[in-house]
Amino acid sequence: MSSAPHPNLLAYLGTHPELAGPPRHVGANSAVVGRVTLGRDAWLGAASVIRADGHDVRAGDDLTLGHGATIHIAHDVYPTVIGNGVTVGCNAVIHACEVRDGCIVEDDAVILDGCVIEPGAVIERGSVVYPRTTLEGGHVYAGRPAKAQRAIEASELATRRRQLRARLAAEPAERAPGSNDGPVLHPTAFVANTAVLAGRIVAGPHTSIWYGCELDAADGEIVIRDRTNVQDNSILRCTPGARMVLGEDTTIGHNVTMADCTIGDRCLIGIGSVVAPGTVVEDDVFLAAGASTSPGQVLGAGHLYGGQPARVIAPLDDRKRALIRHTIGTYCEYAEELARVQKRTATAR
Repeated sequence: MSSAPHPNLLAYLGTHPELAGPPRHVGANSAVVGRVTLGRDAWLGAASVIRADGHDVRAGDDLTLGHGATIHIAHDVYPTVIGNGVTVGCNAVIHACEVRDGCIVEDDAVILDGCVIEPGAVIERGSVVYPRTTLEGGHVYAGRPAKAQRAIEASELATRRRQLRARLAAEPAERAPGSNDGPVLHPTAFVANTAVLAGRIVAGPHTSIWYGCELDAADGEIVIRDRTNVQDNSILRCTPGARMVLGEDTTIGHNVTMADCTIGDRCLIGIGSVVAPGTVVEDDVFLAAGASTSPGQVLGAGHLYGGQPARVIAPLDDRKRALIRHTIGTYCEYAEELARVQKRTATAR
C-alpha cells in the first residue's frame, strides 16, 4: 500500500481541515473533512475517516487511526476532542466524545456521544462505551457497556500501543475496486469519493453513501430508498442473487455490517451493529449501537432493540423518533453541500 503525502482533504461550508504538519502515513481512501484540526505526525489507515461537518474535531499530535476507523461529531451538540498519542484500531468509531492523552481504542470498539475517556485508558476490542459515560484513566475496559476490568501499568500500556501500531503498519488493508457497470443513482444521490460500489445498486432521491463505505451487490441488488443515508465505513454485501432493501428516511450508522436483509422506513441502525442475512427490520425500529441480529430474525415495528442477539428493550419513544427524523434532515444537508465540494474538487483537478 502506498503512502501519499496528503489525505483526501475536503472543506465543509468553506472550512478546510487544518493539519499541523504532513501525516507520517496516509492509507488509500482515507478522508479528512471539514472543521478538523489535526496535530503533527498523524498515521491515517486505509479508508479511515475524520469528518467534522456539524461540529469540530480537534486531535492532538501522534494520532494513529486504524484502517476503516471513523471519527465523527454530533451535529451542533458535541465536538470530538482527541489528545496526544492516542491509538485507534481497525473499524473502531469515536463519536462526539473526548478521548484524552495516551488512550488505546482497539479494533471494532465504539465510544458514543458525550463520553470522556481519561488519560491512559484501554478500550478493548469490540467494546461499546455508552453515551455520557466517564471512564477513569489507567484502566482496561471491556464489554457492552464497557466496564473496568483491571488497572494497567505504564509499561503494559506502552507495549500494547506499540504492538497495535506495528500490526496496523504491517496490514495492507487493500480495498476491492469498484465497478461502473451496476450502480443506478438518482441525480440527487450523493456518493462520497472514497466509497466503493460494485454491482446493481439503486439509490433513490436525496440518498447518501458516505466515506469508506463498501457496497457490493454481487449478482443481486441493493436498493436504497428516498432520503436514506449509509454512513462512513459501513459494509453492505449481498450473496449472489440476493437482494437488500433499505426503506425511506432510514439511517445506517457508521461502521455497520449488513448482508441480504430488509430494513423498513424510519429506522436507525446503530453504530457498529451487525445485521445478519435474512433479517427483517420493520418500520420505526431503532437498533442500538453494537447490537447484532440472528439470521432470519424479525425486529417488530415501533421498538428499540439492543444486545447480541438483539432483543426488545422498550417501545420506541418520541425522543428517539425525533432523533431519527432529525438525522435524516441533517444528512440531506451534509450530502448536498459535500456533493458541491466534490464536484468543484474534481473539476479543479
